Amino acid sequence: MDQHEPQYEQITVHDDGDVRVITLHRPDKLNAWTPRMSAELTDAFRSGNVDPSVGAFVVTGAGRGFCAGADVGEVFASQLDESDGPGDPTDEGSRETADETAGEAGRGEDWVALMRASKPVVGAINGAAIGVGLTLVLSMDFLVAHPDAKLSARFVKMGVVPELASSYFLVQRCGWGHASDLALSGRTVLGTEALQLGLVDELADDVVAAATARARSYAENAPPSLRFVKQLLTENGSEPDLDLVQRRELRALGAAYRTPEHREAVQAFLERRPPSFR
Repeated sequence: MDQHEPQYEQITVHDDGDVRVITLHRPDKLNAWTPRMSAELTDAFRSGNVDPSVGAFVVTGAGRGFCAGADVGEVFASQLDESDGPGDPTDEGSRETADETAGEAGRGEDWVALMRASKPVVGAINGAAIGVGLTLVLSMDFLVAHPDAKLSARFVKMGVVPELASSYFLVQRCGWGHASDLALSGRTVLGTEALQLGLVDELADDVVAAATARARSYAENAPPSLRFVKQLLTENGSEPDLDLVQRRELRALGAAYRTPEHREAVQAFLERRPPSFR
């Protein structure tokens, strides 16, 4: 894939071996979220998911920020009276006031379903991840953050509520108490505290390098198994019925046994060589 996809205006895409790196690319606005960015992200994931050369994804932001909330000028453009005029979309407060509409504007596509059905996705949080900038990544598989990155689910500050299933994923990642604290206070935490809370999974100064290494460790495995594992984690992560958990596992195991990748893994083991899945 070319370093810069010509059809994309607000993201860039490039391949690092079998890892596809997607970069939110509005650095002058700290990569503030827009409906166009959402559509471009969806398209980039869909094309990568059907490309056999792609084994996993990394998502990061250009410049100083990851995604500092929704861009009020873009999100509210069709709703504002000409006499009022939009606020400065580069102003942090203005971006944050639009966070509550980001989920509504993006509901043409089910982002959470896309993340859970996708090849493995690692978030590389290089800077501010505020509002929708945080909820975008919570359904990804692994999160690497810079120690000084600022993260906040600050919806309550604007009189609204978390979206993109973040009221579920915050509890899954952080536990009840920490999730309640983050959502009820809307406070901002640095990457170091986010790791302690379980909000992110790893800290790194070079988040893209660390995330790419992590993604590559997933991409080297059998694609059908990766898909089955993600489905099982999604379905069983909060399932109290252990009989149902095991039935799902057995169905997935049966399907995995029938894949060419399983046969290749067994043959490679017997021949004492690395398997070739791609």
